[in-house]
Amino acid sequence: MAELSNVTLGYGGNPVLTGVSLRIMVGERIAVLGPNGAGKTTLLRGLVGLLAPLAGQVKGSSSRFGVVPQRERLDPIFPITTRELVLQGAIRRLGGWSRGYSQVDRARAEALLNELGLEPQTDRPLNHLSGGQRQRALVARALMSNPQVLLLDEPTSGVDRKSTEVILGQVDRAARKEGVASLLVTHDERGLHERVDRIWRVEAGTVRAEAGGAPAPNEPMESA
Repeated sequence: MAELSNVTLGYGGNPVLTGVSLRIMVGERIAVLGPNGAGKTTLLRGLVGLLAPLAGQVKGSSSRFGVVPQRERLDPIFPITTRELVLQGAIRRLGGWSRGYSQVDRARAEALLNELGLEPQTDRPLNHLSGGQRQRALVARALMSNPQVLLLDEPTSGVDRKSTEVILGQVDRAARKEGVASLLVTHDERGLHERVDRIWRVEAGTVRAEAGGAPAPNEPMESA
């Protein structure tokens, strides 16, 4: 779905990451680990085509990416309901607001809200939701865009255990049912090896790939 071949990424001609060769397969769940400032954001920007490589080749940057930002970047007092936030994920497919949402879009939004345990909060404004509930709504919005690859930036940072399990369970479900690959940027490694297929460690100016401990594709996985 995306591939980097001996890529160097940086800014103003100054490299941040060098010699990066990585590949994302259909339905693969990847954790991106590394300290602050190591280059995790630079790596993601290169993958989605927002940052041209200084050297090497990036393939697949035209893939459909769904992005889940850190919850701190979302203004909770913005006058919008949970359903309206989730439906925003369909706007790119519509080509703008003018055409309106179809019944299929609305049914998809309701299904995602239900799967993420947000049905009781569907018509509530965002400032009435807990931090974990808002983060789940952001995951639903990203999935509404029908992505091929889901990018999650610290999605479980500062949220309760229930929301963490619901979010990771939804990532598993999207991988199994729809073949959606995911890149999970996180600092929390607790139990992570059993939830992902691979780990990318960003450190010392490059990225090292490691095997995760998730069950093989033909093995059943528990749903959160």
